[in-house]
Amino acid sequence: MNLSKRQGELFTDKDYLSQRSFHRVELPFKRDVIEAWQKRISSYQESIFQNISQTPCQGSMFESIPNDEVSIHLNPLKLTPLPLNFWQWPKSSHHGPAIYLVMDKIKALNSHILLYIGETVAAEKRWKGEHDCKNYLQAYCEACQKAGLTTQLSIRFWADVPKKTKPRRDLEQKLIQKWLPAFNKETKGFWSTPFTNEIK
Repeated sequence: MNLSKRQGELFTDKDYLSQRSFHRVELPFKRDVIEAWQKRISSYQESIFQNISQTPCQGSMFESIPNDEVSIHLNPLKLTPLPLNFWQWPKSSHHGPAIYLVMDKIKALNSHILLYIGETVAAEKRWKGEHDCKNYLQAYCEACQKAGLTTQLSIRFWADVPKKTKPRRDLEQKLIQKWLPAFNKETKGFWSTPFTNEIK
């Protein structure tokens, strides 16, 4: 799979799932369709979760260790989960360069699915840009709600990343290729992400 496109900004307006100025066609979703979609992603990612041996050591290890090896050891579940609107808190808990991951906990499967991976030079400012992923998350939450399914979305920051932009972006791409998160633009086609039918 060719996953070479760059990521954009994620969650940018004041509301973490803000409205945008386009018409969205209402799509009917049945519970079994959404659950089958979640299960496909969970089945793929579960094997990765099970094969993770340990979280990388802290420190400036990124200058000498290849991104392939670093990405093998990242365990998203060992990172602190935060609500998507954490940036509205009086004091930001994350600053500087980071890789961030958006996840949902699927109660029926007793597992998590990784929905998005991104990188930033300034974690404390990441939520002030513009990104289509907000629309997918909003549509996903609405579809789940209408189907009687609950969502438990969280975002997790990994700060032990290269400070230089190019190696950090390279690491982001390695992680995307490994996990195949559903809402990254490189992988939406792979999972046939069904949650929006937008007319701009």
